[in-house]
Amino acid sequence: MISLLISFAVLIIGYFVYGRVTEKVFAPDDRQTPAVAINDGVDCVPMKTWKAFLIQLLNIAGTGPIFGALMGAVFGPVVFLWIVFGSILGGAVHDYMSGMISSRHEGSSIAELSGTYLGKAAKWIMRVFSVVLLVLCGTVFVTSPAGLLDKLTPDWMNGTFWAVVILAYYLLATLLPIDKLIGKLYPIFGVLLIVMAVAVIGGILFSGGKYTIPEISLQNLHPNGTPIWPYMFITVACGAVSGFHATQSPMIAKCIKTEKEGRKVFYGAMISESVIALVWAAAGVSFYGTTQLLNNALANGASNVVYEISTGVLGIFGGFLAVAGVIVCPITSGDTAFRSARLILAETFKLNQKKIYNRLLITIPLLVIGGLLTWFAIANDSGFQIVWRYFSWSNQTLAMIALWVATAYLLKKGKYRFGSLLTAFPATFMTAVAVTYILMAQEGFRLNQTISYTAGICAAVILLAVYLIALVRHQKKCL
Repeated sequence: MISLLISFAVLIIGYFVYGRVTEKVFAPDDRQTPAVAINDGVDCVPMKTWKAFLIQLLNIAGTGPIFGALMGAVFGPVVFLWIVFGSILGGAVHDYMSGMISSRHEGSSIAELSGTYLGKAAKWIMRVFSVVLLVLCGTVFVTSPAGLLDKLTPDWMNGTFWAVVILAYYLLATLLPIDKLIGKLYPIFGVLLIVMAVAVIGGILFSGGKYTIPEISLQNLHPNGTPIWPYMFITVACGAVSGFHATQSPMIAKCIKTEKEGRKVFYGAMISESVIALVWAAAGVSFYGTTQLLNNALANGASNVVYEISTGVLGIFGGFLAVAGVIVCPITSGDTAFRSARLILAETFKLNQKKIYNRLLITIPLLVIGGLLTWFAIANDSGFQIVWRYFSWSNQTLAMIALWVATAYLLKKGKYRFGSLLTAFPATFMTAVAVTYILMAQEGFRLNQTISYTAGICAAVILLAVYLIALVRHQKKCL
């Protein structure tokens, strides 16, 4: 338990110390943000800081920091280290830079920013990659709450019924101006999400010794012997480092009123999500007692694990509160996943989004594809796991690219050049993770560990060398 409490403390300190360092490197100023300069009444709408923070938190804190943390807990309490340091040094930096650079480019998506700083080819690759990731993300965030609602409602309200209901809500949330539905519901849902996390960890900490949270160790406790590198770093994406956030931060970059709000909104939301991830990782390792029992429970579905922990720790009423939060959490990321996909496609095809017809033209096909993938996930026993694995790898690959985009941005801004080390190091780390995983994973090339580890490290070293050469060249130009 001491390790968990220290982990919470380090996250908070990280926000005030490393968050300030990150802010200083970017150097926010008094220039107008898109919310003020554009203010189109649909996507670029000024919001109060606390509301922008809650929306950003709910956008990014979907199923990931709950399901991902539970699956990561199968490796043992070593997962605490990845959540804490991955978030402070990587994830929160990633989210802040994605949001703030977007704000300086009229709220442009990560795809457009990739084109600006990595070249035209990167822009088109990222356009396709981002939309695919967002559709997969939206599908995950339909399937998981639908599965949980299926367990709590009468038989005729099955997973398919709830998937249709959720997709209907997504249609409205994707189409309507951001302040009409999302802006009104999210503050309420944000309170529920926070109360839920506090209730679960409180129930565990004050259980009278019924649940024991193990202390941090570097030991791999995965019952199947699955290696920590790179699997744990892919499994626990949201809550540590998540490329999905690079698609969400530009959406809120259109709503902040000043650049100086950025640390509270972007860096702060990521740290808050990591607290949620820590709560569920701790719940997983303590509630079931062993990683073997947790792994066995996850075989019946992550939604079932959430339900068992919530009701087991808090009883019927508290369990209802916690489960409600877990249902709201993914839904409030799924809707903005489809909304972000709409914005990226609108940028690509130059479609003015003030017109409802243009919004429908993009939204309907996106939701049809999401519905078909949802049907596949529900109809097949392993469907959710398959979609989740591809989502997880796509997620971390996008994080790698977004961090390199931020590095290129900082390199091109003279006074920030050495500050680019802030993003270059996590970018290098995520390059090694993403390349190693896709080479050795079942859904990848299935190569052996030696080849995969060597290739992953080589890819990371090559990109780091390219960066260092660029850094030296930029510095020589200043002399």
